[in-house]
Amino acid sequence: MGRVAIVTGGSRGIGAAISKALKEAGHQVVATYGGNDEAARKFTDETGIETAKCDVSDYEACQKGIADIEEKMGPVEILVNNAGITKDAPFHKMTPDQWNAVIGTNLTGVFNMSHNVWKGMRERGYGRIVTISSINGQKGQFGQANYAASKAGDLGFTKTLAAEGAGKGITVNAVCPGYIATDMVMAVPEKVREQIISQIPVGRLGEPEEIARCVSFLVSDDAGFITGATITANGGQYFA
Repeated sequence: MGRVAIVTGGSRGIGAAISKALKEAGHQVVATYGGNDEAARKFTDETGIETAKCDVSDYEACQKGIADIEEKMGPVEILVNNAGITKDAPFHKMTPDQWNAVIGTNLTGVFNMSHNVWKGMRERGYGRIVTISSINGQKGQFGQANYAASKAGDLGFTKTLAAEGAGKGITVNAVCPGYIATDMVMAVPEKVREQIISQIPVGRLGEPEEIARCVSFLVSDDAGFITGATITANGGQYFA
């Protein structure tokens, strides 16, 4: 039997691909989601993967959600911090609410989830944490001061936790996707997509499954010597 794994934001887009990949690898997966009950139900019906509603920006909600999962399924040994939002605006027009919402989900949410599995992982001497950052956390992006800051913060958090967890059998890594063919990206006008693709040396968008395969490897026992790493998966668009 595989390990118990939580994938935040795990019922849609890249998160859904990760959830399915971990299930295929034999793990017991719970995909958390923020608010789209209909999409979560559809995902469970189609995949058999359990979903759990959880606002990752709320520490107590994370604490309770993880406790409920562990009571039902056993200790969480794999955590994939994938949940993320955008509220884009040029900085001179960005509001405190836009800043706080994105930081709260994309960065504080990573703390909230990781903090609530960390003690157990240390006690058991095993754990895998992977956080989905972004190419824009590495290079910045116009109109995304909040998003880029949150995703860059995820990388600093990853490296620090890797240093603290290494002696306890816990690996902590990050994946930085480039532009991926999710519903959000495919919904933009075709001309805009063409402009994006023109900047990607491999000449195409990435597929969610390609990010999922990176995560599936990093959480495996085979990746026990890899920690504090950032896997850049962007088709050559940016070299970190």
